[in-house]
Amino acid sequence: MRIDLHTHSSVSDGTESPAELLASAREAGLDVVALTDHDTTGGWAAAEAARPSGLTVVPGMEMSCRWFPDDEPPISVHLLAYLFDPLHPAFAAERARLRDERLERAERIVRALAADGHPVDWDELVTHAAGGVVGRPHIAGALVRGGVVGSVEEAFGTLLHHRSSYYVAKADTDVRQGIELVRAAGGVPVFAHGRATKRGRVVGDDAIAVMADAGLLGLEVDHPDHDDGERAHLRRLAGELDLIATGSSDYHGTNKATPIGACTTDPAQYERLVAAGTGTSPLRD
Repeated sequence: MRIDLHTHSSVSDGTESPAELLASAREAGLDVVALTDHDTTGGWAAAEAARPSGLTVVPGMEMSCRWFPDDEPPISVHLLAYLFDPLHPAFAAERARLRDERLERAERIVRALAADGHPVDWDELVTHAAGGVVGRPHIAGALVRGGVVGSVEEAFGTLLHHRSSYYVAKADTDVRQGIELVRAAGGVPVFAHGRATKRGRVVGDDAIAVMADAGLLGLEVDHPDHDDGERAHLRRLAGELDLIATGSSDYHGTNKATPIGACTTDPAQYERLVAAGTGTSPLRD
């Protein structure tokens, strides 16, 4: 079995609709794919309606969180949540808050860029997002279309970088609260790309152990942004903490160069994940 447990559609910051994403998964020879848009379950129904026979779809989400060290600034971390009840009241309310936060942040970034003469128009971005929540990838795409930068990667490395004057932080969820909410909704929380040092600051093993004590159930080990040493480190840590070890592409369509199915999850680890989820079930034949 080929299993990819981290992908994004145009409902958040990917370039393919849920139906197109599933077609890409089938074309790539995947047997299982998880839809994990940022802070939303908005693509679940479309994925269920478009699911081709023979492809299992795992309903999921990527949640924007923060780790708060005692004596350092907060660290941005992401939590993958699988197979949770989307109607769980507390979790639904926090997802709505995060989406509003993401939208307000994007609008503030666009206003600042436009004030300095960069050709970014908020109404055009909202239209281009096609019902999804506008995020930095949408802004990056507008900067490419306007000829300000040559690629989405260049936009993130310059104007949209976290050290840029245009960067706006979000009030993300404390990761321990996020884990608690996912578990309360019957879901499976997995720490996403936890050693991706190329993205910026990462938490240490002691923080991951605290997350495990709080109810974390898995670590994303095989990820395009992890080198061989980082993967070996996380695989060893997952074994020590008895956590599920997953693998995935973090596919975003043409917003990133990584193809769907670039990294995959071992079937035995996938079965552990499915067994732990009680909020909803994989969509399958």
